[in-house]
Amino acid sequence: MILKHFRHFVLTATSWALTSSDDILVGGQAVIEGVMMRSPKGYSVAVRRQDGSVRVIKEVLKTVGEKWRIFKFPFLRGIGVLGQALVLGIRALQFSAEEAIADADAAEAAAKSSTPAGGPKQEAPAASFEPQKVSKWFIAGNLVVALGVNILLFVALPLVITRFLQGQIGFESTMLFNAIDGLFRVLVFVGFLSSVSLMKDMRRVFEYHGAEHKTVYNFEARESLRVENAKKYSTLHPRCGTSFLLVVMVVSIIVFSMFHFDSFTGKLLSRIALLPLIAGISYEVIRYSAKHPRSLLRIVTLPGLLLQKITTKEPDDTQLEIAIRALEEALTV
Repeated sequence: MILKHFRHFVLTATSWALTSSDDILVGGQAVIEGVMMRSPKGYSVAVRRQDGSVRVIKEVLKTVGEKWRIFKFPFLRGIGVLGQALVLGIRALQFSAEEAIADADAAEAAAKSSTPAGGPKQEAPAASFEPQKVSKWFIAGNLVVALGVNILLFVALPLVITRFLQGQIGFESTMLFNAIDGLFRVLVFVGFLSSVSLMKDMRRVFEYHGAEHKTVYNFEARESLRVENAKKYSTLHPRCGTSFLLVVMVVSIIVFSMFHFDSFTGKLLSRIALLPLIAGISYEVIRYSAKHPRSLLRIVTLPGLLLQKITTKEPDDTQLEIAIRALEEALTV
């Protein structure tokens, strides 16, 4: 069950540097039937159970830069922020998965106690199921598997296709090779997003993703956090994880062109080894474009908004309530 839902974190993480007009940083991600929100002082996760109740956890949190000064420097700070976002994503996923398992247990118990065909009417007991603890190591293992699949899909597969075309056409330009490789990487990514968007369970998560974006916009506008206020905003946010991933793919074309390897193994290993550097550069691009909305770098983030038409859906009022509750809790940590 957890592995099935792990892709939620990969596609909906927006936990880095969402900046409001009063310089308070907030951000979040969608989880299973809920939303995680982060503020400068901590984070919270709000999840709705099938019985309508809302479960919340929150915790004080120091930034990576506060713990280790080295992560305050440009390029390195992006690596630190994204690393911490990954850790928070695991915690949020663990909590939402535990609640989902509790709901599944309750539904199973209700089904077993339902009236048998032709039998006397029986009233199902109102059983209360406490969430079962999900091992962090189990979730971390799923993360490793997910990262491995991502490397195969978005690094190895485009590289194999590009090498094949190079052998057929015979071009030698390193820049052309990396441009074609990057193009296939983007096509595979878009195809992947389009495929998962057809899954019923993913649509719910994408709706919570949209609720998270609307709530962040609501906060950035300095309006009171209310469903009526959040509803009027877009589900598309320029500093979403979807936009970031697309910027990563564009930056990777430039970075990979600076390091020349002839063998397939050398190219593959270099692409994996350079991912932290690419992530750091991409973070700076997102950060700069957010502070300078009229700069040319803003153009780089625009395709990401188009991709969010796939990864975000219009939420209902109950989903907006969860996103607002998560942010309110995060702001009061």
